[in-house]
Formats: sequence, C-alpha cells, structure tokens
Amino acid sequence: MSKEPAWLKPVVEYGPLAIFVAIYFAQGLMPATVALMIATVVGVGLSFAVARKVPLMPVVTAAIVLVFGGLTLWLNDENFIKMKPTIIYALFALLIGGGLALRKLALKKVLGHAINMDDAGWRKLSARVALFFVAMAAANEVIRHVMSTDHWVLWKMPGSLIVTLAFMLAQGPLILRHQLDQKKNEA
Repeated sequence: MSKEPAWLKPVVEYGPLAIFVAIYFAQGLMPATVALMIATVVGVGLSFAVARKVPLMPVVTAAIVLVFGGLTLWLNDENFIKMKPTIIYALFALLIGGGLALRKLALKKVLGHAINMDDAGWRKLSARVALFFVAMAAANEVIRHVMSTDHWVLWKMPGSLIVTLAFMLAQGPLILRHQLDQKKNEA
C-alpha cells in the first residue's frame, strides 16, 4: 500500500475553504457556496483518485457541506452555510468526547499514526480537543450572530485556522510529556 502524498490532506481539507473565501470576496455568498460544494466534492474525488481511499471525516464534512449549502441556495438564506461550522465542530466534539466517555480513544484512531503517546496522554488530549471543538462551535455561533458576513468569512479563513493552529501548538508540551519512546516500541 503506497503512502498518500503530503500535499493531499491540506488540499482536500483547506482547498475548498480557500476557494469559498476567494469567490465570496469576488462574487458574493451564493456563488461562493456553489464553489464550496463543488470544490468539496472534487476534493473527496481527488482523495480517492490519488490515495484509493477516502477518510471518513472528509466524507462527513462533504455531506454536511452539501446539505447546508443546498439549503442555503434553495432557501436563499445565508444562515444555513454559516451554521455548517457549528454543526461540524459539535459533531467532532461529540465523537471525541463521547468516545472518551465510553473509554474509546477516537482521537488516537485518527492521529495515532502521527503521534505516539501513552493512553493517559491520549485521554488528556482527547478531553482538550473535545472542549476546543465545543468552544469553536460556540465562537462560530457568536460570530455569525453579532458580526457581518464579511467578518464571519474572515473568521472562517484565516481566523479559525489560526486559532486551531495555536491550540494544537499549545498541546506540544502534553504530547511530549506522554510521548512513548520509539525504540522501546520497535524492540
């Protein structure tokens, strides 16, 4: 089985969002919503074409984009596309937090190939990530209700990406404290 290229995941995850922002500022929300829907489907197709598999999260995200984007266009109501991040963040929080409550480390299943930690570290990181997604869902709701659509779009990209990157970087010390020794695992 060949390893997927390093460029694939960022293109599939962030490409549609970058296209959405560019089209929004050039043509408005409705054309940007159409572009987001098309780019998301193309991204899932590209993932399958290149890696011969499609990870679950891009498929779930694509389904939510298509449903909420479709409602936005059909009802001519921008609130649906603005709710999409809230739904996705809440879903991630529920999956990670619910897994943790059931003593399942969902985050380890997703990131375990990239991060080698003991289960105590995975539990702590899972709790933090679940709470982060709850906070991101709440932030999206506040921003979509109190700010203009222009500000909401800028919150979506690059704002939420910067916040997410800062959060993940802040988890470095936890990951290092709970990191397993590679040589022990290979022996």
